[in-house]
Amino acid sequence: MARVKAFKGLRPPVEIASSLASRPYDVMNSSEARLEAKGNEVSLLRVTKAEIDLPEGIDEHSKEVYDKVVENFNMFKNEGWLVKENEPKLYIYAQTMDGRTQYGIVGCTHVDDYFNNNIKKHELTRKDKEDDRMIHVNITNANVEPVFFAYPAHKEIDNIVSDVVAKEKPIYDFIAKEDGFGHKFWVINDQAKIKRIEEIFEKEIPSLYVADGHHRTAAAARVGQERKAKNPNHSGNEEYNYFMAVIFPDNQLKIIDYNRVVKDLNGLSEDEFIANLNKSFVVEKMGSEIYTPTKLHEFSMYMSGNWYKMTAKEGTYNDSDPIGVLDVTILSNLVLDEILDIKDLRTSKRIDFIGGIRGLGELKRRVDSGEMKAAFALYAVSMKQLIDIADSGNIMPPKTTWFEPKLRSGLVIHELE
Repeated sequence: MARVKAFKGLRPPVEIASSLASRPYDVMNSSEARLEAKGNEVSLLRVTKAEIDLPEGIDEHSKEVYDKVVENFNMFKNEGWLVKENEPKLYIYAQTMDGRTQYGIVGCTHVDDYFNNNIKKHELTRKDKEDDRMIHVNITNANVEPVFFAYPAHKEIDNIVSDVVAKEKPIYDFIAKEDGFGHKFWVINDQAKIKRIEEIFEKEIPSLYVADGHHRTAAAARVGQERKAKNPNHSGNEEYNYFMAVIFPDNQLKIIDYNRVVKDLNGLSEDEFIANLNKSFVVEKMGSEIYTPTKLHEFSMYMSGNWYKMTAKEGTYNDSDPIGVLDVTILSNLVLDEILDIKDLRTSKRIDFIGGIRGLGELKRRVDSGEMKAAFALYAVSMKQLIDIADSGNIMPPKTTWFEPKLRSGLVIHELE
């Protein structure tokens, strides 16, 4: 079963919470972070992307940047911009996007559950990215940013959350200016409710699922594992055994599309490329208006001012295989690998990935600019597909799922001591 426990959160005062809270470190580059934090001394980006307080062009993995992380994090605490709870709490974090609200429990999950697969993954990670976040966790001695998990929806947890939300005013309540999404945050003060939520997870929830934040999850788990190995008096109760997550019921989550753009056609003319596509797909020219895939195994392609509908032919995929059924697998195998000779999506410089939150207009823009030759839009993966793959022990192809809204960092932080 999956353990979730209360912790003494480090939180901002109400009056600066909306200014301090920031988007995750990995959804923007340094230039975008500089712009987002400009004129805002309390933006948590000064801790999560501290290079913005140093000269432009600095290596974001340099000692100077990591030293600045520590300096800024200590300043945030010394200035009273982050204040520690007096006793362990659980929290409720609600996000609203396009009229849809999802309610997550904020608590700490156990390092051992990551390694024994009670916390299930669906993506591979890169060691360099893990190492960077490990450094960040170790030097701050904290999980500054939460990870995003899902759990099988449970009626009693739903009822507890609904009761708190109905009876208590959220401690934070704001609309983020960057994207217009709503964020609300409640502190659960009732110890009986906290204890019951902990009991339900420990006794009735078999698994948690990493939705977003695989690198942060892996890094936090590795930090706990390393500290355990170095502590001859390890008891299992140390705070480093836990890392912070926001855990949403699976039936409230929605995955949006994650699309691809390619720089070239591997030496083929456009006519030759389409002729190759016709071997595995029914290809229909749709014109200049944006065309969005409407079902599984249907794709749209944009090239030279035109949109195309591509429907995978029967026999080119395996609906009984949790990986083979995925449209990202079909596109990767039959187009990117077989035709374009793009073998490794994690390392190839000939391909880029665009989250569906940017819209298909962004695909058109990247191609029309001349930067990219063609774009492919995919039908979004479902939560059921994600859970089926994680349960089967399989791994999705890179850049398969995009969750939105992104969690705001800084509403609560978990210190490891």
